[in-house]
Amino acid sequence: MAQSIPKTTKTWNVIGQEGIESLKLSEQPIPELGDGEVLVKIQGASLNFRDLMVSEGTFPWDAKDGVVPGSDGAGTVIAIGKRVSRFKPGDKVITVLTPPLIAGSFKEQFLKFGLGASVDGTLRSVGAFDEHGLVAMPKGLSFTEAATLSCAGLTAWNALFGCSGRQVRAGDWVLTQGTGGVSIFAIQFAKAVGARVIATTSSSSKAKLLEKLGADHIINYRETPDWGAEAKKLTGGVGVDHVIEVAGPTTMNQSVVSLRLDGTITVVGSVASSGDVPQMPTLLDCWMSLFTSRGIWIGTRLQMEDMCRAIEANVKKLRPVIDSKVFKLEQTKEAYEYLASGKHQGKVCIEIA
Repeated sequence: MAQSIPKTTKTWNVIGQEGIESLKLSEQPIPELGDGEVLVKIQGASLNFRDLMVSEGTFPWDAKDGVVPGSDGAGTVIAIGKRVSRFKPGDKVITVLTPPLIAGSFKEQFLKFGLGASVDGTLRSVGAFDEHGLVAMPKGLSFTEAATLSCAGLTAWNALFGCSGRQVRAGDWVLTQGTGGVSIFAIQFAKAVGARVIATTSSSSKAKLLEKLGADHIINYRETPDWGAEAKKLTGGVGVDHVIEVAGPTTMNQSVVSLRLDGTITVVGSVASSGDVPQMPTLLDCWMSLFTSRGIWIGTRLQMEDMCRAIEANVKKLRPVIDSKVFKLEQTKEAYEYLASGKHQGKVCIEIA
């Protein structure tokens, strides 16, 4: 069915580096569609901590002045360029954070193609995107649920399954940290393949969410400061096979303590890096404790397509967890504030009419 093409789009831009106050909403003309581009009516978006960093001017990679923020979005194709072959009007799609990263290794030049930082992103009602920067949306998900997959979902998938010879398998022990988007997805994906999960948290209320997701053991790290040793004890003294490290310097020592010999720690972020931190593990510790440390930023489009197929095949178990408080596009500033507060459980999402 043909989709009507509006003449304008409601668009947020980051003007300056004053944090949330840098966000400006305006009505702008629909962008001209390139030959290899797809025009998408964006109907759902979700936020990540990188969005806060872009607004503050603290994002460590390329970001352009006046960028449309947001890497995560889902919607419906309403027009295609004359050379587009992957999509047609009416298709439901999700954005890819780094469009050139189709497969293989990350390359330095890809830093210039980060959606919502160096390339205009998803916090608008209509946007033009490179056809290679989109994937088909899994059937059975809402637009807001699907929008959570671009960054947090794909990062968790890559952390668990992206390293050849070290993919998480049935029976493995996986340690996750907190109830952020990557950690929640990691629990869901790990449990789906039959792995066992130890999850850390600082909150009894958030522990209830971890229980609902199927975590086998939950450790309150405020009550148990030596949670790495406790996690190892829970495995019978052997240690966990995989750690999904999202917090950064404040947790890395305990993460290493929790690992088994020849275990793997995948570093995907540093959301708790402010303030005084203990001395972190060094490269020598990889040898002393015989573990592999792997850093990832995101994942490839092919990995995202694999993930979407897995979700579509098992929607009940792998349905994305979104916070009960969902915002409208006009409430984007409030959504940023809510994300920054840390009060959310699950992804912070925005519905776009």
